[in-house]
Amino acid sequence: MSVSAVAVDASVCAPLPVLGRDVTVPLVTGGEVTYAALDYAASAPALQRVWDDVAAYAPYYGSVHRGAGYLSQLSTDLFENSRKAVAEFLGCREGDQVVFTRSTTDSLNLLAAVLPADCQVFVYETEHHASLLPWRDARVTYLNAPRTPEEAVRTLERALADRDPYGPALVCVTGASNVTGELWPVRELAAAAHAHGARIVLDAAQLAPHHPVSIAELDVDWVAFSGHKLYAPFGSGVLAGRSDWLRDAEPYLAGGGASRKVARRADGGVDVEWHESAARHEAGSPNVIGVYSIASACKALTDAGFDELVAREQYLIGKVREGLAEVPQVRVLSLFGDDAPRVGVISFVVEGWNSSHFAAALSAEYGIGVRDGLFCAHPLVRTLLGSEPDEPGECGAPEAEPGEKSLNAIRVSFGAGTPDEHVERFVRAVKELVADGARWNYRTEDGRCVPDTTAA
Repeated sequence: MSVSAVAVDASVCAPLPVLGRDVTVPLVTGGEVTYAALDYAASAPALQRVWDDVAAYAPYYGSVHRGAGYLSQLSTDLFENSRKAVAEFLGCREGDQVVFTRSTTDSLNLLAAVLPADCQVFVYETEHHASLLPWRDARVTYLNAPRTPEEAVRTLERALADRDPYGPALVCVTGASNVTGELWPVRELAAAAHAHGARIVLDAAQLAPHHPVSIAELDVDWVAFSGHKLYAPFGSGVLAGRSDWLRDAEPYLAGGGASRKVARRADGGVDVEWHESAARHEAGSPNVIGVYSIASACKALTDAGFDELVAREQYLIGKVREGLAEVPQVRVLSLFGDDAPRVGVISFVVEGWNSSHFAAALSAEYGIGVRDGLFCAHPLVRTLLGSEPDEPGECGAPEAEPGEKSLNAIRVSFGAGTPDEHVERFVRAVKELVADGARWNYRTEDGRCVPDTTAA
């Protein structure tokens, strides 16, 4: 996409204020520079508005659901109103539940724990490990990586049509890849799943921060996402959607809050009556501040306007992709091709470079934070790199020394808080490193490529 093809009014689409936007970091070559946070796909910086909302509430913190005091009542109202705000943000249907969890990973493990007996799960090998691995107690069919959105739908339709015996089934799919940023055909996959009597859960960890997500419009059964990718701090996540499987299963965690009534039996045992609401799977004292931060982020993104946020992000994507296209040694990883719609997540490899070495040089010499590795999506990255499924490689730095080839990639990711200067500095740094090489020596230490300060 050409940068000029996206019209952006800078006065309307200025980056949203985020924490850390003025932080400076030292350069190994001397001096300091404002840190360019380009690792949003791992954890996005918290919005300043979210932080301000949390700070304003903090003095009024109190226990929820049980306390009679004023602060407890205030905190309970805030907690439950946050649930309503998230439901509105996600376009939940009447009867849907919003369950607060620790993360996307926790949300999908919760859903895995409530699957009905003999449920068969269908999941693409392209998934993040959070949605690839939780289904250990189910019958799982792993689907090969499709090379077009249409192939993704056809692959699912064939797999569902061939399942035997016919019974409960669940499809798990990402909304936007955490490796390539490409958008998946969620609505079409949901239609295919429902046509074959299956349900579908959407991993929206990378989609919700960049695009509006509506359970009703996409016609998915559940959505899972994490607060720390949605410009909210703290360890909170969401599982939202149909209530029946959640209501019919044993609680994900047993304890206070999940139980409505507990009584001793005459034989010495204990009878428990569990809640049928979302509280059934929210045992223990909840992370009220984390939940409130998610609700605040949902409101902040809605108020900013997704049309404007998407337009500005597409502008930044165009700048990065055009810049990388000018470097022949760079290969951008893609499943669906250059024209596929995507969010601000781009992974690539550089000919002649160890990916960890390249990422270390971006950080140490330019103050740019990116990520290298397999991005907790090992099967997908191996497929994109054309390697064998069992070829060595793991999240984090490889054993290879700086300059040697490695089974890893580099990922740059950005979003609503990214200034133009950060992506411009990134593109310039890539061109300079490829053309001139690193200006410093690097070594492998504890599995990471780091500047060799002993040579300073």
